Amino acid sequence: MHKTVRFTISLLFLVNISFAQSVQQKIENAVKRLLADSSMKHAILGLYVLNSKTNEILYDQNGETGLAPASCQKIFSSIAAMDLLGHDYRFKTELGYEGTIKDGELNGNLFFIGYGDPTLGSWRFNETKDSVVLNKWMHEIKNAGIKKINGNVYLDNSKFSFNPIPGGWIWDDIGNYYGAGHWGLNWHENQYDLVLQPGTKEGDITKILKALPEMYLGFIDNFIKTGKAGSGDNGYIYMSPYNAYGFTEGTIPLQENPFTISGSISLPSEKLLSLLNKQFDKNNFNVEEKRFKTTEGLIGNNLTIPKPATVFYTHYSPSLDSINYHFLKHSINLYGEALVRTMAYEKNGFGHTDSGVNIVRKFWQERGIEKSALHIMDGSGLSPQNRVTAHALVTALQYARTRDWFKSFYFDLPEYNQMKLKSGSIGGARSFAGYHTAKDGTEYTVAIIVNNYDGSSSAIVKKMFLILDELK
Repeated sequence: MHKTVRFTISLLFLVNISFAQSVQQKIENAVKRLLADSSMKHAILGLYVLNSKTNEILYDQNGETGLAPASCQKIFSSIAAMDLLGHDYRFKTELGYEGTIKDGELNGNLFFIGYGDPTLGSWRFNETKDSVVLNKWMHEIKNAGIKKINGNVYLDNSKFSFNPIPGGWIWDDIGNYYGAGHWGLNWHENQYDLVLQPGTKEGDITKILKALPEMYLGFIDNFIKTGKAGSGDNGYIYMSPYNAYGFTEGTIPLQENPFTISGSISLPSEKLLSLLNKQFDKNNFNVEEKRFKTTEGLIGNNLTIPKPATVFYTHYSPSLDSINYHFLKHSINLYGEALVRTMAYEKNGFGHTDSGVNIVRKFWQERGIEKSALHIMDGSGLSPQNRVTAHALVTALQYARTRDWFKSFYFDLPEYNQMKLKSGSIGGARSFAGYHTAKDGTEYTVAIIVNNYDGSSSAIVKKMFLILDELK
Protein backbone atom coordinates (compact mmCIF):
# COMPACT_ATOMS: atom_id res chain seq x y z
CA MET A 1 0.00 0.00 0.00
CA HIS A 2 2.75 2.46 0.92
CA LYS A 3 4.65 1.57 -2.25
CA THR A 4 1.53 2.30 -4.30
CA VAL A 5 1.11 5.70 -2.66
CA ARG A 6 4.77 6.56 -3.20
CA PHE A 7 4.48 5.44 -6.84
CA THR A 8 1.37 7.59 -7.36
CA ILE A 9 3.01 10.64 -5.80
CA SER A 10 6.14 10.14 -7.88
CA LEU A 11 4.09 9.78 -11.04
CA LEU A 12 2.18 12.97 -10.29
CA PHE A 13 5.48 14.75 -9.65
CA LEU A 14 6.85 13.61 -13.00
CA VAL A 15 3.64 14.65 -14.76
CA ASN A 16 3.86 18.12 -13.21
CA ILE A 17 7.48 18.48 -14.28
CA SER A 18 6.58 17.31 -17.78
CA PHE A 19 3.66 19.77 -17.92
CA ALA A 20 5.83 22.67 -16.69
CA GLN A 21 8.42 21.99 -19.37
CA SER A 22 5.96 21.21 -22.14
CA VAL A 23 5.27 24.75 -23.33
CA GLN A 24 8.94 25.58 -23.88
CA GLN A 25 9.61 22.20 -25.45
CA LYS A 26 6.58 22.42 -27.72
CA ILE A 27 7.63 25.87 -28.90
CA GLU A 28 11.18 24.60 -29.45
CA ASN A 29 9.90 21.74 -31.59
CA ALA A 30 7.57 24.03 -33.55
CA VAL A 31 10.42 26.46 -34.19
CA LYS A 32 12.64 23.64 -35.45
CA ARG A 33 9.93 22.55 -37.86
CA LEU A 34 9.50 26.08 -39.19
CA LEU A 35 13.24 26.67 -39.61
CA ALA A 36 13.53 23.37 -41.48
CA ASP A 37 10.82 24.45 -43.93
CA SER A 38 12.05 25.31 -47.44
CA SER A 39 10.35 28.73 -47.25
CA MET A 40 12.75 29.66 -44.42
CA LYS A 41 16.02 28.66 -46.14
CA HIS A 42 17.11 32.29 -46.52
CA ALA A 43 14.82 33.81 -43.89
CA ILE A 44 15.24 34.86 -40.28
CA LEU A 45 12.85 34.34 -37.37
CA GLY A 46 12.56 36.59 -34.32
CA LEU A 47 10.49 35.16 -31.45
CA TYR A 48 10.16 36.29 -27.85
CA VAL A 49 7.65 34.80 -25.39
CA LEU A 50 7.12 35.97 -21.82
CA ASN A 51 4.90 34.92 -18.94
CA SER A 52 2.93 38.16 -18.64
CA LYS A 53 2.56 38.02 -14.86
CA THR A 54 5.93 36.65 -13.74
CA ASN A 55 8.10 38.13 -16.55
CA GLU A 56 9.65 34.68 -16.96
CA ILE A 57 11.23 34.27 -20.40
CA LEU A 58 9.69 31.16 -21.96
CA TYR A 59 11.37 31.39 -25.33
CA ASP A 60 13.89 33.60 -27.11
CA GLN A 61 14.91 33.09 -30.74
CA ASN A 62 16.83 36.10 -32.13
CA GLY A 63 14.87 38.26 -29.73
CA GLU A 64 17.47 41.04 -29.88
CA THR A 65 17.88 41.02 -33.67
CA GLY A 66 16.48 44.03 -35.51
CA LEU A 67 13.91 42.98 -38.11
CA ALA A 68 11.37 44.75 -40.32
CA PRO A 69 8.20 44.75 -38.17
CA ALA A 70 5.71 46.21 -40.68
CA SER A 71 2.56 47.37 -38.87
CA CYS A 72 3.51 45.79 -35.54
CA GLN A 73 5.56 48.98 -35.20
CA LYS A 74 2.25 50.74 -34.52
CA ILE A 75 2.45 49.28 -31.01
CA PHE A 76 5.30 51.66 -30.13
CA SER A 77 3.50 54.72 -31.51
CA SER A 78 0.18 53.81 -29.95
CA ILE A 79 1.46 53.25 -26.43
CA ALA A 80 3.76 56.29 -26.46
CA ALA A 81 0.91 58.51 -27.66
CA MET A 82 -1.52 57.17 -25.05
CA ASP A 83 1.02 58.12 -22.37
CA LEU A 84 2.49 61.37 -23.76
CA LEU A 85 -0.65 62.86 -25.30
CA GLY A 86 -3.14 61.15 -22.97
CA HIS A 87 -5.86 58.62 -23.75
CA ASP A 88 -8.41 61.48 -23.76
CA TYR A 89 -6.37 63.74 -26.08
CA ARG A 90 -8.35 65.40 -28.88
CA PHE A 91 -6.98 66.92 -32.06
CA LYS A 92 -8.31 70.37 -32.82
CA THR A 93 -9.05 72.56 -35.84
CA GLU A 94 -9.59 76.28 -35.30
CA LEU A 95 -11.75 78.78 -37.16
CA GLY A 96 -10.68 82.39 -36.78
CA TYR A 97 -10.48 85.77 -38.44
CA GLU A 98 -8.51 88.99 -38.55
CA GLY A 99 -10.12 92.36 -39.16
CA THR A 100 -13.55 93.59 -38.13
CA ILE A 101 -17.11 92.34 -38.52
CA LYS A 102 -19.76 94.98 -39.21
CA ASP A 103 -23.29 94.46 -40.53
CA GLY A 104 -22.47 90.87 -41.46
CA GLU A 105 -19.34 91.79 -43.41
CA LEU A 106 -15.89 90.61 -42.41
CA ASN A 107 -13.38 93.22 -43.50
CA GLY A 108 -10.40 90.92 -43.23
CA ASN A 109 -9.44 87.28 -43.65
CA LEU A 110 -11.07 84.04 -42.51
CA PHE A 111 -8.89 81.13 -41.35
CA PHE A 112 -9.19 77.35 -41.03
CA ILE A 113 -6.16 76.31 -38.98
CA GLY A 114 -5.08 72.68 -38.94
CA TYR A 115 -3.49 70.91 -35.99
CA GLY A 116 -3.04 67.55 -37.65
CA ASP A 117 -6.46 65.98 -37.03
CA PRO A 118 -6.52 62.79 -39.17
CA THR A 119 -10.26 62.26 -38.63
CA LEU A 120 -11.65 65.38 -40.37
CA GLY A 121 -14.20 64.15 -42.90
CA SER A 122 -13.64 60.52 -41.89
CA TRP A 123 -16.51 58.06 -42.32
CA ARG A 124 -15.47 56.08 -39.21
CA PHE A 125 -17.18 58.34 -36.65
CA ASN A 126 -20.61 59.97 -36.82
CA GLU A 127 -19.25 63.32 -35.68
CA THR A 128 -16.41 63.39 -38.23
CA LYS A 129 -18.35 62.65 -41.43
CA ASP A 130 -17.77 65.24 -44.13
CA SER A 131 -21.32 66.64 -44.24
CA VAL A 132 -21.51 66.86 -40.44
CA VAL A 133 -18.21 68.77 -40.17
CA LEU A 134 -18.93 71.15 -43.05
CA ASN A 135 -22.44 71.97 -41.83
CA LYS A 136 -21.14 72.62 -38.32
CA TRP A 137 -18.47 74.96 -39.64
CA MET A 138 -20.99 76.92 -41.72
CA HIS A 139 -23.23 77.20 -38.66
CA GLU A 140 -20.37 78.57 -36.53
CA ILE A 141 -19.39 81.12 -39.20
CA LYS A 142 -22.97 82.40 -39.22
CA ASN A 143 -22.95 82.50 -35.40
CA ALA A 144 -19.87 84.72 -35.58
CA GLY A 145 -21.95 87.21 -37.56
CA ILE A 146 -20.18 86.66 -40.88
CA LYS A 147 -22.21 86.68 -44.11
CA LYS A 148 -19.77 88.30 -46.47
CA ILE A 149 -15.97 88.24 -46.54
CA ASN A 150 -14.03 91.16 -47.96
CA GLY A 151 -10.75 89.30 -47.82
CA ASN A 152 -9.23 85.86 -48.28
CA VAL A 153 -10.13 82.44 -46.87
CA TYR A 154 -6.93 80.73 -45.75
CA LEU A 155 -6.46 77.03 -45.12
CA ASP A 156 -3.47 76.93 -42.79
CA ASN A 157 -1.15 73.87 -42.80
CA SER A 158 1.83 75.72 -41.38
CA LYS A 159 2.03 74.01 -37.98
CA PHE A 160 3.28 70.80 -39.60
CA SER A 161 6.15 69.99 -41.92
CA PHE A 162 5.69 70.87 -45.60
CA ASN A 163 6.87 67.32 -46.39
CA PRO A 164 3.94 65.04 -45.50
CA ILE A 165 5.75 61.75 -46.18
CA PRO A 166 8.26 60.06 -43.83
CA GLY A 167 11.68 59.15 -45.15
CA GLY A 168 11.99 55.67 -46.58
CA TRP A 169 8.48 55.31 -47.99
CA ILE A 170 8.57 53.79 -51.46
CA TRP A 171 7.13 54.99 -54.76
CA ASP A 172 4.84 51.95 -55.04
CA ASP A 173 3.08 52.95 -51.80
CA ILE A 174 2.67 56.72 -51.62
CA GLY A 175 0.03 57.08 -54.34
CA ASN A 176 -2.19 54.47 -52.70
CA TYR A 177 -4.53 54.95 -49.75
CA TYR A 178 -2.24 53.23 -47.25
CA GLY A 179 0.60 55.58 -48.25
CA ALA A 180 -1.33 58.82 -47.68
CA GLY A 181 0.70 61.71 -46.32
CA HIS A 182 -0.16 63.75 -43.23
CA TRP A 183 -0.73 67.53 -43.15
CA GLY A 184 -2.01 70.08 -40.68
CA LEU A 185 -5.35 69.89 -42.49
CA ASN A 186 -6.42 66.42 -43.63
CA TRP A 187 -9.70 65.37 -45.23
CA HIS A 188 -11.52 62.05 -45.69
CA GLU A 189 -8.39 60.32 -44.35
CA ASN A 190 -6.66 61.75 -47.42
CA GLN A 191 -8.19 58.93 -49.42
CA TYR A 192 -10.33 58.54 -52.53
CA ASP A 193 -11.73 55.55 -54.40
CA LEU A 194 -11.08 54.98 -58.10
CA VAL A 195 -13.90 52.97 -59.68
CA LEU A 196 -12.77 50.91 -62.68
CA GLN A 197 -14.62 48.80 -65.23
CA PRO A 198 -12.71 45.62 -66.16
CA GLY A 199 -12.56 44.52 -69.79
CA THR A 200 -14.43 41.57 -71.24
CA LYS A 201 -11.37 39.31 -71.37
CA GLU A 202 -8.01 38.90 -69.66
CA GLY A 203 -5.47 41.45 -70.89
CA ASP A 204 -8.03 44.12 -71.82
CA ILE A 205 -7.34 47.67 -70.65
CA THR A 206 -9.75 48.88 -67.96
CA LYS A 207 -11.77 52.09 -67.90
CA ILE A 208 -11.94 54.67 -65.11
CA LEU A 209 -15.63 55.30 -64.37
CA LYS A 210 -15.35 57.82 -61.52
CA ALA A 211 -13.51 58.90 -58.41
CA LEU A 212 -15.19 59.07 -54.99
CA PRO A 213 -14.98 61.67 -53.57
CA GLU A 214 -14.75 63.53 -56.86
CA MET A 215 -11.19 64.49 -57.82
CA TYR A 216 -10.64 68.19 -57.09
CA LEU A 217 -7.84 68.59 -59.61
CA GLY A 218 -5.41 66.62 -61.70
CA PHE A 219 -5.45 63.86 -64.27
CA ILE A 220 -4.72 60.14 -64.13
CA ASP A 221 -3.51 58.06 -67.06
CA ASN A 222 -4.85 54.54 -66.67
CA PHE A 223 -2.70 51.53 -67.59
CA ILE A 224 -4.44 48.94 -65.38
CA LYS A 225 -5.33 45.78 -67.30
CA THR A 226 -7.86 43.04 -66.70
CA GLY A 227 -6.41 40.06 -64.85
CA LYS A 228 -7.70 36.56 -64.22
CA ALA A 229 -11.08 36.14 -62.54
CA GLY A 230 -10.60 36.07 -58.77
CA SER A 231 -7.05 37.44 -58.95
CA GLY A 232 -7.90 40.32 -56.60
CA ASP A 233 -6.63 43.89 -56.35
CA ASN A 234 -3.23 44.20 -58.00
CA GLY A 235 -3.74 47.76 -59.19
CA TYR A 236 -1.46 50.61 -58.10
CA ILE A 237 -1.82 54.37 -58.31
CA TYR A 238 1.32 56.47 -58.74
CA MET A 239 1.01 60.10 -57.67
CA SER A 240 3.27 62.11 -55.39
CA PRO A 241 2.21 64.78 -52.86
CA TYR A 242 1.42 68.21 -54.35
CA ASN A 243 1.21 66.66 -57.83
CA ALA A 244 -1.76 67.11 -60.18
CA TYR A 245 -0.82 64.23 -62.47
CA GLY A 246 -0.59 60.51 -61.85
CA PHE A 247 -0.94 57.14 -63.52
CA THR A 248 -1.99 53.59 -62.74
CA GLU A 249 -0.50 50.17 -63.43
CA GLY A 250 -1.20 46.54 -62.58
CA THR A 251 -4.35 44.44 -62.86
CA ILE A 252 -7.84 44.03 -61.43
CA PRO A 253 -9.86 40.80 -61.75
CA LEU A 254 -12.06 39.88 -64.68
CA GLN A 255 -15.72 40.40 -63.69
CA GLU A 256 -18.89 42.09 -64.93
CA ASN A 257 -19.21 44.60 -62.10
CA PRO A 258 -16.98 47.66 -61.54
CA PHE A 259 -13.97 47.19 -59.27
CA THR A 260 -12.66 49.79 -56.80
CA ILE A 261 -9.10 50.60 -55.77
CA SER A 262 -8.18 53.41 -53.38
CA GLY A 263 -5.62 56.18 -53.71
CA SER A 264 -4.14 58.98 -51.60
CA ILE A 265 -5.14 62.61 -52.11
CA SER A 266 -2.04 64.54 -53.15
CA LEU A 267 -3.02 67.78 -51.34
CA PRO A 268 -6.03 67.41 -49.00
CA SER A 269 -6.37 71.13 -48.25
CA GLU A 270 -7.05 71.76 -51.96
CA LYS A 271 -9.88 69.21 -51.81
CA LEU A 272 -11.21 70.83 -48.65
CA LEU A 273 -10.88 74.25 -50.25
CA SER A 274 -13.10 73.21 -53.17
CA LEU A 275 -15.69 71.79 -50.76
CA LEU A 276 -15.69 74.98 -48.69
CA ASN A 277 -16.19 77.04 -51.83
CA LYS A 278 -19.32 75.01 -52.64
CA GLN A 279 -20.54 75.26 -49.04
CA PHE A 280 -20.10 79.01 -49.04
CA ASP A 281 -22.20 79.29 -52.21
CA LYS A 282 -24.84 76.97 -50.74
CA ASN A 283 -25.07 79.13 -47.60
CA ASN A 284 -25.05 82.41 -49.54
CA PHE A 285 -21.69 83.55 -48.17
CA ASN A 286 -20.29 86.07 -50.60
CA VAL A 287 -16.68 85.13 -51.33
CA GLU A 288 -14.88 85.23 -54.66
CA GLU A 289 -13.42 81.84 -55.65
CA LYS A 290 -9.97 83.32 -56.24
CA ARG A 291 -9.84 84.36 -52.60
CA PHE A 292 -9.68 80.77 -51.35
CA LYS A 293 -6.02 80.04 -50.60
CA THR A 294 -3.85 77.39 -48.95
CA THR A 295 -0.67 78.28 -47.10
CA GLU A 296 1.50 75.93 -49.20
CA GLY A 297 2.24 78.64 -51.76
CA LEU A 298 3.24 81.06 -49.00
CA ILE A 299 5.46 78.48 -47.27
CA GLY A 300 7.13 77.45 -50.50
CA ASN A 301 8.00 81.06 -51.34
CA ASN A 302 9.03 81.98 -47.77
CA LEU A 303 6.23 84.53 -47.53
CA THR A 304 4.68 85.65 -44.27
CA ILE A 305 1.66 83.61 -43.26
CA PRO A 306 -1.15 85.80 -41.91
CA LYS A 307 -2.60 84.81 -38.56
CA PRO A 308 -6.06 85.31 -37.04
CA ALA A 309 -6.53 87.83 -34.25
CA THR A 310 -9.65 86.01 -33.02
CA VAL A 311 -10.47 82.31 -32.82
CA PHE A 312 -14.26 81.97 -32.69
CA TYR A 313 -14.68 78.19 -32.90
CA THR A 314 -12.60 75.10 -32.12
CA HIS A 315 -13.53 71.76 -33.64
CA TYR A 316 -12.36 68.70 -31.66
CA SER A 317 -11.77 65.16 -32.86
CA PRO A 318 -12.92 62.01 -31.06
CA SER A 319 -10.71 61.10 -28.11
CA LEU A 320 -7.41 59.32 -28.70
CA ASP A 321 -8.60 56.06 -27.18
CA SER A 322 -11.39 56.00 -29.78
CA ILE A 323 -8.96 56.84 -32.58
CA ASN A 324 -6.56 54.19 -31.28
CA TYR A 325 -9.24 51.54 -31.81
CA HIS A 326 -9.23 52.16 -35.57
CA PHE A 327 -5.46 52.71 -35.62
CA LEU A 328 -4.80 49.22 -34.28
CA LYS A 329 -7.88 47.34 -35.47
CA HIS A 330 -7.79 48.61 -39.05
CA SER A 331 -4.06 49.45 -39.15
CA ILE A 332 -4.49 52.98 -40.54
CA ASN A 333 -1.04 54.29 -41.43
CA LEU A 334 -2.24 57.91 -41.55
CA TYR A 335 -3.17 57.74 -37.87
CA GLY A 336 0.32 56.56 -36.93
CA GLU A 337 1.97 59.45 -38.79
CA ALA A 338 -0.48 61.87 -37.20
CA LEU A 339 0.41 60.62 -33.72
CA VAL A 340 4.17 60.83 -34.24
CA ARG A 341 4.03 64.31 -35.77
CA THR A 342 1.56 65.53 -33.13
CA MET A 343 3.83 64.38 -30.31
CA ALA A 344 6.51 66.54 -31.94
CA TYR A 345 4.10 69.48 -32.24
CA GLU A 346 3.00 69.28 -28.62
CA LYS A 347 6.60 69.13 -27.40
CA ASN A 348 8.36 71.48 -29.83
CA GLY A 349 5.60 73.59 -31.40
CA PHE A 350 6.11 72.11 -34.87
CA GLY A 351 4.97 68.77 -36.26
CA HIS A 352 7.85 66.98 -37.97
CA THR A 353 8.28 63.24 -38.48
CA ASP A 354 11.96 63.05 -37.50
CA SER A 355 11.33 64.98 -34.28
CA GLY A 356 8.38 62.74 -33.44
CA VAL A 357 10.37 59.58 -34.09
CA ASN A 358 13.13 60.82 -31.77
CA ILE A 359 10.54 61.50 -29.08
CA VAL A 360 9.19 57.94 -29.43
CA ARG A 361 12.67 56.41 -29.26
CA LYS A 362 13.56 58.49 -26.17
CA PHE A 363 10.25 57.54 -24.54
CA TRP A 364 11.04 53.86 -24.90
CA GLN A 365 14.69 54.27 -23.92
CA GLU A 366 13.48 55.70 -20.60
CA ARG A 367 11.35 52.56 -20.20
CA GLY A 368 14.06 50.01 -20.81
CA ILE A 369 14.32 49.67 -24.59
CA GLU A 370 17.69 50.57 -26.07
CA LYS A 371 17.56 53.12 -28.86
CA SER A 372 19.53 50.71 -31.04
CA ALA A 373 16.62 48.25 -30.75
CA LEU A 374 14.31 50.80 -32.39
CA HIS A 375 15.65 51.91 -35.75
CA ILE A 376 12.41 53.48 -36.94
CA MET A 377 11.60 55.96 -39.69
CA ASP A 378 7.87 56.53 -39.16
CA GLY A 379 4.91 55.96 -36.89
CA SER A 380 3.14 53.26 -38.87
CA GLY A 381 5.77 50.73 -39.98
CA LEU A 382 5.28 51.33 -43.72
CA SER A 383 8.93 52.15 -44.38
CA PRO A 384 10.94 49.02 -45.31
CA GLN A 385 13.90 50.65 -43.53
CA ASN A 386 12.34 50.13 -40.09
CA ARG A 387 14.04 47.61 -37.81
CA VAL A 388 12.87 46.63 -34.32
CA THR A 389 13.40 43.60 -32.10
CA ALA A 390 10.87 41.04 -30.88
CA HIS A 391 12.13 41.70 -27.35
CA ALA A 392 11.37 45.42 -27.73
CA LEU A 393 7.81 44.67 -28.85
CA VAL A 394 7.23 42.43 -25.82
CA THR A 395 8.76 45.04 -23.49
CA ALA A 396 6.39 47.69 -24.86
CA LEU A 397 3.39 45.38 -24.51
CA GLN A 398 4.37 44.58 -20.93
CA TYR A 399 4.62 48.29 -20.14
CA ALA A 400 1.11 48.83 -21.50
CA ARG A 401 -0.18 46.30 -18.95
CA THR A 402 0.84 48.68 -16.16
CA ARG A 403 -1.15 51.67 -17.44
CA ASP A 404 -4.64 52.72 -16.34
CA TRP A 405 -5.77 52.74 -19.98
CA PHE A 406 -4.66 49.13 -20.63
CA LYS A 407 -8.20 47.69 -20.88
CA SER A 408 -8.92 50.07 -23.74
CA PHE A 409 -5.62 49.23 -25.46
CA TYR A 410 -6.23 45.49 -25.08
CA PHE A 411 -9.72 45.84 -26.53
CA ASP A 412 -8.32 47.80 -29.50
CA LEU A 413 -6.01 44.97 -30.57
CA PRO A 414 -7.36 42.80 -33.42
CA GLU A 415 -7.89 39.07 -33.01
CA TYR A 416 -5.86 36.62 -35.06
CA ASN A 417 -5.65 32.88 -34.47
CA GLN A 418 -7.98 33.33 -31.45
CA MET A 419 -5.37 35.63 -29.87
CA LYS A 420 -5.21 39.39 -29.26
CA LEU A 421 -2.46 40.33 -31.73
CA LYS A 422 -1.38 43.26 -33.85
CA SER A 423 -0.34 42.05 -37.26
CA GLY A 424 2.18 43.41 -39.75
CA SER A 425 2.76 42.81 -43.44
CA ILE A 426 5.06 44.39 -46.03
CA GLY A 427 7.13 42.80 -48.80
CA GLY A 428 8.94 39.76 -47.40
CA ALA A 429 7.96 40.49 -43.78
CA ARG A 430 5.16 39.18 -41.54
CA SER A 431 4.76 39.83 -37.84
CA PHE A 432 2.39 39.40 -34.90
CA ALA A 433 2.65 40.81 -31.39
CA GLY A 434 0.24 40.81 -28.47
CA TYR A 435 -1.29 38.74 -25.71
CA HIS A 436 -2.86 35.34 -25.13
CA THR A 437 -4.39 33.56 -22.15
CA ALA A 438 -4.00 29.77 -22.31
CA LYS A 439 -6.68 27.27 -21.33
CA ASP A 440 -4.91 26.75 -17.99
CA GLY A 441 -5.08 30.51 -17.27
CA THR A 442 -1.42 31.29 -17.99
CA GLU A 443 -1.04 34.70 -19.60
CA TYR A 444 1.56 35.22 -22.32
CA THR A 445 3.03 38.24 -24.06
CA VAL A 446 4.53 37.36 -27.41
CA ALA A 447 6.13 38.80 -30.55
CA ILE A 448 7.02 36.85 -33.67
CA ILE A 449 8.62 38.30 -36.83
CA VAL A 450 9.69 36.55 -40.03
CA ASN A 451 11.76 38.38 -42.65
CA ASN A 452 12.82 37.32 -46.14
CA TYR A 453 10.64 34.22 -46.34
CA ASP A 454 9.95 32.49 -49.65
CA GLY A 455 6.45 31.78 -50.88
CA SER A 456 3.10 33.40 -50.22
CA SER A 457 2.22 35.59 -47.26
CA SER A 458 -0.75 33.41 -46.35
CA ALA A 459 1.41 30.27 -46.29
CA ILE A 460 4.02 31.72 -43.91
CA VAL A 461 1.28 33.04 -41.62
CA LYS A 462 -0.17 29.54 -41.23
CA LYS A 463 3.29 28.25 -40.29
CA MET A 464 3.78 31.08 -37.76
CA PHE A 465 0.42 30.25 -36.21
CA LEU A 466 1.60 26.68 -35.64
CA ILE A 467 4.19 28.13 -33.23
CA LEU A 468 1.67 30.40 -31.52
CA ASP A 469 -0.73 27.47 -31.17
CA GLU A 470 1.64 25.97 -28.60
CA LEU A 471 0.61 28.76 -26.20
CA LYS A 472 -3.00 27.67 -26.21
